[in-house]
Amino acid sequence: MHTSTLQFRVGLSTLFVIFITTAIPAFGGNYLKSYKGAPYQDSRYKQGAQSIPGRIECAYYDRGGEGVAYHDTDAKNLGSGGLNPADGTYLNQFRMDEGVDTSYTKFHNTPDPIDNNPYDIVQPPDNQLYVGWTEPGEWFNITVQVAKAGLYSADLLYTSNRGGTISVDLNGQAATGPLTITSTFNVADPIAWRQWHHWNNVPAIMKLRLPAGKSVLTVYILTGGNMNLAYLDFKEAR
Repeated sequence: MHTSTLQFRVGLSTLFVIFITTAIPAFGGNYLKSYKGAPYQDSRYKQGAQSIPGRIECAYYDRGGEGVAYHDTDAKNLGSGGLNPADGTYLNQFRMDEGVDTSYTKFHNTPDPIDNNPYDIVQPPDNQLYVGWTEPGEWFNITVQVAKAGLYSADLLYTSNRGGTISVDLNGQAATGPLTITSTFNVADPIAWRQWHHWNNVPAIMKLRLPAGKSVLTVYILTGGNMNLAYLDFKEAR
């Protein structure tokens, strides 16, 4: 906080007026300068910062570790190397040494189909990576590269066993407020564990005014949890 004093002459008296102002940095500037995370890359995904407009993959959250690029309630990846065996394959071991829980959609399970089941509202792509096992208080960062400044909307591909809310920050500042995630629970499904695999797409779940160039989006799990978050599909809003 800064103060400044202006002096005025009023007749034989001197009047001092003190103005109190709050320093407002350039949009996102201080956050981006101090941020220690980095865009995700590996042997298959070489792009780095994810592009907007375009599909932002949640599982490609930033590198940097706990407290920098993400916060998770436990240090174990419950998907990769846990539910999915550590058999040396890319998908089963994807980011298995990090705390964020990741997995992928599976279409070839018999006799009980998993992610291509008849209770999907929208069928996801096969082998689609996602962030799952989410709990309130968890978050992850995604570095993006925006082609041009403007207003963008984003569709969300997800599942949610119990419903809840998420939010998105932009460069360390609140951007969306709570976003309602509707439960995809379906009492008609006779297989209890498959309640975590009823996929849905929410069109234009959020609208964000984004600056051109690099930014960091932070996805927060606010309430509910038990969501699988696959991707946010950004396009220019009309």
